[in-house]
Amino acid sequence: MKSILITGASSGIGFATAKLFKEYGYRVFTICRKQADADRLQKMGFESYCVDVCDYEAIDRVFEAIESSTTLDIVFNNAGYGQPGALEDISIKAIKEQFETNFFALYYITQKSIALMRKQNYGGKIIQHSSILGLVSLRFRGAYNASKYAVEGVCDTLRLELHNTNIKIITLNTGPVMSSFRENAFKAFEKNIDKERSLYKEAYKKELTQRLQGKGNAPFTISSEDAAQIVLKIAQSKNPKPRYYITYAATLLGVLKRILPTKWLDFILLKI
Repeated sequence: MKSILITGASSGIGFATAKLFKEYGYRVFTICRKQADADRLQKMGFESYCVDVCDYEAIDRVFEAIESSTTLDIVFNNAGYGQPGALEDISIKAIKEQFETNFFALYYITQKSIALMRKQNYGGKIIQHSSILGLVSLRFRGAYNASKYAVEGVCDTLRLELHNTNIKIITLNTGPVMSSFRENAFKAFEKNIDKERSLYKEAYKKELTQRLQGKGNAPFTISSEDAAQIVLKIAQSKNPKPRYYITYAATLLGVLKRILPTKWLDFILLKI
């Protein structure tokens, strides 16, 4: 039985992926930040851990538990959140918190995964959940953009450093997917941004707050279940691609990033 470790598995793509892989007979290890979510997943038959991905000692214990009971074939680094707001309004503390979850935790888990897969001596797949915002930037997403650009740099480098091994690094560049991402982003916005004193106060009211609290979905939005199918496709592929664009919007922006002059791309991005 093959196994997979999924971070950020309490909802959205992580939860959908966990359910799908269990249906396909994988042994699924999940990491959730809240005990209630870990308990819920355990009742559903998953081997779930209540761990903050930024707690490296706790992450060590998870890897020790997995190693003592099975081999680890796939790691899906899915945990992350968005910190909205203009960069002028985001404190050093808030952007450090963004990087701690989106980048440093992913980096640490990736190192642990590589070490274990080398020890197992037959390789594995590490699937990194980046974003299309790791390739292009949008207003008021600067902290998130920066954290995902960092993920891109690590993935691009690891592909080169691991090219002669059986350890595969795969990057997911997602666009709009139905999940609790916007709800969590709004909480981070309310917590860390003093919008009443901001020079962007009116812009926040007209576009950012409306977008984060909106009940509709952006164009070309797909379900978390559809995104999970792509993760399964990667797991089942003998030779997966190094990068997968998820949603038409992500594919389009990825192409425009490669072919357009910077000024032309900026013009388009300002309209989004």
